[in-house]
Amino acid sequence: MSGASILVVDDEPQIQRVLRPSLTASGYEVLEAATGREALAAVSANSPDLVILDLGLPDMDGKEVLRKLRILTRTPVIVLSARDRESEKIAALDLGADDYVEKPFAMGELLARMRTALRHSQSASLESDHVVANGLAVNVQKRMVTKSGAPVKLTPKEFDLLAYLARHAGRPLTHREILKTVWGPAHQNDSQYLRVFIGQLRAKIEDNAATPKIITTEPGVGYRFITSE
Repeated sequence: MSGASILVVDDEPQIQRVLRPSLTASGYEVLEAATGREALAAVSANSPDLVILDLGLPDMDGKEVLRKLRILTRTPVIVLSARDRESEKIAALDLGADDYVEKPFAMGELLARMRTALRHSQSASLESDHVVANGLAVNVQKRMVTKSGAPVKLTPKEFDLLAYLARHAGRPLTHREILKTVWGPAHQNDSQYLRVFIGQLRAKIEDNAATPKIITTEPGVGYRFITSE
């Protein structure tokens, strides 16, 4: 999405010095904020297309900024942080982050995650009823799934799970988020239950369930649906 505006929220000057030229060279307009308050003001004033957010800000925790951002906007947010604990990733994703990249980071990976988040944001308002991934086609409205043109038989709950993952293609989804949405709040801690269903789905839709390419695992966090884009 060339020409998109990116708000970089980070109080480390060296990060800003690295990101600004790289993002500009990739065709993005770059806005900057060094504090949580500056970030919230910039989002309100400029409505950026994507936010890159550090969690360690001088005036407030980045997760609190994220919580407040989600009240203001559905603009995609990629957390870029040196905090590598799984609990931090899960908390940020549960609060509405679209992805999480650890420092130190590879610029190529960050740009790829940004493109995915921007694509998802562009199509979010158009209900994504048809998703294609590595020969798999999911038609959400008709509740039909085919693999290389052949029908795939799924149970109703397997389909609900696949449809939820497909509609959020490219975004890491936490165990709790998936369970709460597909099975309800009473099951939001049943991670083992989810693993069983993911295993059943992979056996039916992957070329090799042992090395999945469509439903990939985010270690300690959850799962990500990978499209063929």
